[in-house]
Amino acid sequence: MLRREVDLVVIGAGTVGENVADRAVQGGLSVALVETELVGGECSYWACMPSKALLRAGAVTRAARSVRGAAPVGDVDPAAAFARRDAIAHDWDDTSQVEWATGAGIDVVRGHGRLAGERRVIVTAPNSVETEFVARHAVAVATGSASLLPDIPGLVDIGPWTSRDATSAKAAPKSLAILGGGVVGSEMATAYADFGTQVTLIARSGLLGGMEPFAGDRVAAALRARGVDVRTGVEAVAARGEGADKVLELSDGSSVRAAEVLVATGRVARTGDLGLESIGLEPGAWLDVDDTMRVRGHDWLYAVGDVTHRALLTHQGKYQARAAGDVIAARANGEDADDVPWGRHVATADHAAVPQVTFTDPEVASVGLTAADAEKAGYRIRVLDYDLSWLAGATVQADDYAGTARAIVDEDRKVLIGMTLVGPGVGELLHAATIAIVGEVPLDRLWHAVPAYPTLSEVWLRLLETYGR
Repeated sequence: MLRREVDLVVIGAGTVGENVADRAVQGGLSVALVETELVGGECSYWACMPSKALLRAGAVTRAARSVRGAAPVGDVDPAAAFARRDAIAHDWDDTSQVEWATGAGIDVVRGHGRLAGERRVIVTAPNSVETEFVARHAVAVATGSASLLPDIPGLVDIGPWTSRDATSAKAAPKSLAILGGGVVGSEMATAYADFGTQVTLIARSGLLGGMEPFAGDRVAAALRARGVDVRTGVEAVAARGEGADKVLELSDGSSVRAAEVLVATGRVARTGDLGLESIGLEPGAWLDVDDTMRVRGHDWLYAVGDVTHRALLTHQGKYQARAAGDVIAARANGEDADDVPWGRHVATADHAAVPQVTFTDPEVASVGLTAADAEKAGYRIRVLDYDLSWLAGATVQADDYAGTARAIVDEDRKVLIGMTLVGPGVGELLHAATIAIVGEVPLDRLWHAVPAYPTLSEVWLRLLETYGR
């Protein structure tokens, strides 16, 4: 067996692993970045980028139709939308990202990496040759998550789609049944309805659970208005193939027949074949980390991104990666870790300042705590709601603009701790709310942040007026 020694081994070369490696190299360390699939990972090829590419054609078509005087707009062209998605996913070719990594001084290693004890990783190359990597300072796990297949009799046998299949499909099926009303299920229902697919969305607990209830209600209503069969309060109890179709039996005694079935019911950690048992951890488990992303009980092992189960979002994983890469380099160089809350080497925002945009119709943007979460955490809060259609900016943007903003105020500190916006284009408003929450900007100071007129950002003034001085 070949043997190599480096400062840091990163297992998983998605966007999160890339960022850990890059920051560590900038800190003076030598890094081996191990990947068994494509450098750039889930986000680049099967999640964020291709899914948003598929959603964009429908979004801009609806936007154009919403303004009188715009040139006549036809229906979405599915073939063109899929072709644009292919271009954005670089036809699933990672050459450019490998070139970036090697240009940044990162050693890209093709193969499957498994832990084989403290600071040891065995990489099996595609030609079956094994190399043992010994890390002088640390190993970082950035292997992400995979779709969870629920234990429904017959489901595996019908060959259901996972999120990867939905975002990499070459054409839209005639009909699609989706299990799960979370972000993936809701976004893919939106995209495939735009393509003319007859979509049935089955959501046991409603849509977009964990967000403010009105967000899921608005998205469900919009999907129904566009012909999607949204069924809530039921779940699939059995599946079977019937000719070319797939049939789901539901808990209310009804059934759904579709050409394809997409399972979007949750995620599992990609740690089943990682060698965790060699260091006393459970294969398949999420990895528990402190705020410097170090795995508890192992001072040489770090985990970043989905695999930690802290915030399963690409941008949050990259945020964690920057902290982890910097702190690994600092500790290797004998420097003190800046590990106080909001310090350079911690991922403090994971706890109560996570931003997320859901690219449904209408769009949903949220950051921080919901009203329910804030109350559960013991905050004394005030909830501020505002109808976005009352804004001059909304009137200019669309003829029949509809949307809602909700702000959650911590009454003891007079600062914002949560915000949810639902409506066309609200994702571009989110970062202002994120800054206000992370910066703990007092409401009295926010009065001096004057929003431009006429824009949707005027919602900030209207929320402050609702609160009063």
